[in-house]
Amino acid sequence: MTPTSTAAPATAPAAATDTHCPYCSLQCGMRLATGVTGGSGGVEVLERPDFPVNRGALCGKGRSAPALLARDVRLTGPLLRDRPGGPLRSAGWPEALDRVADGLARVRAEHGPDAVGVFGGGGLTNEKAYLLGKFARVVLGTANIDYNGRFCMSSAAAAHRRAFGLDRGLPFPLEDIPHTGCLILVGANPAETMPPAVRYFRELRENGGRLIVVDPRRTRTAELADLHLQPRPGGDLALALGLLHLVIADGLVDEEFVAERTTGFEQARAAAMAHWPDRVERITGVAAHRLREAARMFGEAETGMVLTARGPEQHSKGTDAVGAWIDLCLATGNSGRPYSGYGCLTGQGNGQGGREHGQKADQLPGYRSIEDPAARAHVAAVWGVDPATIPGPGRSAYELLDGLGRPDGVRALLLAGSNPAVSAPNAGHVTERLRSLDLLVVADLVLSETARLADVVLPVTQWAEEDGTTTNLEGRVILRRRALDPPEGVRSELWVLRELAARLGVPAGFPADGFPVEAERAFDELRRASAGGDADYAGISYARIAAEDGVFWPCPSADHPGTRRLFLDRFATPDGRARFAAVTHRPAGEEPDAAYPLYLTTGRVLSQYQSGAQTRRVAELNAAAPGPYVELHPRLAERLGIADGEPVAVTSRRGRAVAPARVTDAIRPDTVFMPFHWAGAGRANSLTNPALDPVSRMPEFKLCAVRVEPVLKEVTT
Repeated sequence: MTPTSTAAPATAPAAATDTHCPYCSLQCGMRLATGVTGGSGGVEVLERPDFPVNRGALCGKGRSAPALLARDVRLTGPLLRDRPGGPLRSAGWPEALDRVADGLARVRAEHGPDAVGVFGGGGLTNEKAYLLGKFARVVLGTANIDYNGRFCMSSAAAAHRRAFGLDRGLPFPLEDIPHTGCLILVGANPAETMPPAVRYFRELRENGGRLIVVDPRRTRTAELADLHLQPRPGGDLALALGLLHLVIADGLVDEEFVAERTTGFEQARAAAMAHWPDRVERITGVAAHRLREAARMFGEAETGMVLTARGPEQHSKGTDAVGAWIDLCLATGNSGRPYSGYGCLTGQGNGQGGREHGQKADQLPGYRSIEDPAARAHVAAVWGVDPATIPGPGRSAYELLDGLGRPDGVRALLLAGSNPAVSAPNAGHVTERLRSLDLLVVADLVLSETARLADVVLPVTQWAEEDGTTTNLEGRVILRRRALDPPEGVRSELWVLRELAARLGVPAGFPADGFPVEAERAFDELRRASAGGDADYAGISYARIAAEDGVFWPCPSADHPGTRRLFLDRFATPDGRARFAAVTHRPAGEEPDAAYPLYLTTGRVLSQYQSGAQTRRVAELNAAAPGPYVELHPRLAERLGIADGEPVAVTSRRGRAVAPARVTDAIRPDTVFMPFHWAGAGRANSLTNPALDPVSRMPEFKLCAVRVEPVLKEVTT
């Protein structure tokens, strides 16, 4: 798909504010003009062609983002529930904050600090993510904090750190993509999920490079490819090992690179040799001759890249699957060199920065391990606390949600920027766990499905109403600028955390100046806390970000240029060498059987985003993608007696969803697809399997066993 852009002139009026889109990890640059006639609520999106990531292009979500600023679609004051099951009512901020503080203090006193939990989001700014982690550990004293980014790219992060010693989504800027010789895109559909990025893949083809797409569906992205490999869901690990087998067998290994810059190749080679083409064809459904074509195309190219997204990552074997694709890069010498390497297409707007500074259960700011004594001492010094008071690692996202309301789990939860009632796997079960809490507090800009379950709802500012940084998929730290005032009853999460901390006996340590200065003060503290860590932001300032169109981390000092390209001299491991992963294919957490004979896979569509809490409130986007559907192959539809557009029921061991059929030969006959943006009867995550990757703790969103049946129409007489 060709990215769309605004019809507004490229030259912005003097009153326009340079900022960034609130949606995906591209964090596209845009300008906002306020007080204009004809804009959404007096706000108009203008092009910002000088920002290098999107060069002015915006998708429909970005162009329509000001619609979320309208008062009639967002929260404008706190809401309270006076009794369980009772209605939410309007309240003032003092009453709401007192209720939250009293409830958190009561649960902590009765059940201990780990009975209080925090759940964050990959859309929060770095400043919010940082202070949310600090609040959990310093004010609440709980180990139980995690975030929805665990559902995004945690498997890629784990594999990245295992292989290279450092995790940054892309170790190179997007501008390098058009200059590689061959690129394998695995389980990614940027033509629908991040349309402005498509230009990089088109430019790659125009420059003579080859594009291979691996996806069970013939997506808009797959239609751009020189070669489309269409494996069964769960086949990515075997497919990568099969390609590595062929690269080795055909003599395409870069022996010099392997000897000088890697370790563990012999073990990885032995594992790959057990995945010969015929075996991989039986596992994946991809013909052996197409495997050979892909291996030659990649192995013979002078330079190459592999980019993964949720397709291979959201599995109970996701870390190993990504590790196998990294092994393919290492064996061919396509890593740590210009125009080469492995990278991950991060999903959420701040999926990268959100996991670097303390939202994850096992990490402290700067991407430090919470179990490292030196890391604990450094962060404790910045926070002014005893290192011994910082809790250890807590439960990962699904484990935290699964334990809500149980005697040994979290009894009171503060949730910000996430909607797990729609987005979590086995969402019906998660919804029941949310209902079982003694106290649920949700901070959001809209009344999401999760907020509707809350005891207290706190309305918070959004992208155009606040200053703050995010970190895009390249590791580029960028600056969102405040373009207009929020409604009277809306506050920043930074203000909320400060007020709650004071009520809970911690009057210092959170920004005390008035909005919006508090964001820059929080960032300055984050810089100190991250200094010396893997994700070192010490040399990055608001002024520098604005002057340089973003700064790439690590950037340890003000005179450091930032790191656009990682690993060119050495990898971030103790010996400077990349590590091969000796992995082998294994079944998914759940495979089809007689009772549930089909694969279900899930994903996104062009005009909706994540759980849909925001995009489902935008008329333009709803018109383009009004509701859920079930995509199935014509042969399967004929066998089941299902016609296009008729309602079908999809049932797994966990739940049932009903949505119209969409019959298409773009999907495998043994697989059905559902987008996951909707609540209600069509909620795809009612079906998904929470089986967890043993390393990343990523749930298996991308595969579960289901049966599909037509929904019988009621006959009235």
